[in-house]
Amino acid sequence: MLALGAGAALAPYLTLGAALAEPPPDHAAAAERAGLGRIEDFKLSGNEVIAMLVYPGFTALDLVGPHYMFASMIGASVHLVTTTASKAPVESDLGLAIAPTMTLDQCPKELDVLFVPGGTFGTIAVMKDQKVLDVLRGLAAKSRFVTSVCTGSLILGRAGLLKGRRATSHWVTRDILREFGATPVDARVVSDGNVTTGAGVSAGMDFGLALLAALRGENYARAIQLQAEYAPQPPFESGTPDTAPGNVTAAMTSLFKRFADAAREAARSG
Repeated sequence: MLALGAGAALAPYLTLGAALAEPPPDHAAAAERAGLGRIEDFKLSGNEVIAMLVYPGFTALDLVGPHYMFASMIGASVHLVTTTASKAPVESDLGLAIAPTMTLDQCPKELDVLFVPGGTFGTIAVMKDQKVLDVLRGLAAKSRFVTSVCTGSLILGRAGLLKGRRATSHWVTRDILREFGATPVDARVVSDGNVTTGAGVSAGMDFGLALLAALRGENYARAIQLQAEYAPQPPFESGTPDTAPGNVTAAMTSLFKRFADAAREAARSG
């Protein structure tokens, strides 16, 4: 079980605070002394309220990458909000259990960021859950940013939050966004008004940095990118249908056909 609560587990500048031997570490003071507060376009501290949805069968990396970015904002509160009735650990699609910090009923009603991760058949279950969709609509109405990564955009779309918007999703489901009145865009991160969506799984890192820049400034995002040593150099050029070998793309498309068909059906259901 992995606990990713709103506390200091992934607090900003944790290693810096520890290196300076400040028990408990005062991250804002450490960052100020290091000179970060004097950098332009760098909002050192804030009080953002962020709600990240967790539900049975979500994809863990959709959540964990953005969580690292959000939890690295000094002063921000990051809530892991479960769709289940209790705060028991919620298992991802590959068996990684995440400990939520609150239920939907306990979620703050006014948010800076509402975030929805993706998944496969667990995502479809949420698309069919009218109670969850109703809560998401209410939260979105009072959220500064309404966001998703991967197939989480299908949930936003099913809640009616993507109509008339440009948006993205995992490549398997991106075209399904048309069913919600959205315009699918083949890009890692797409922002349209206050709606920001990320593409499949690994795009959550890019998405997280984009949100950091919007909330705290580009140089804050650059600092956290450096903290995370996020400089991807994948060993293969196979991260999109166009760059993967044709036979690999064909096989993976076939593998996901049942899920894509079920997702499209859920998108069209009344």
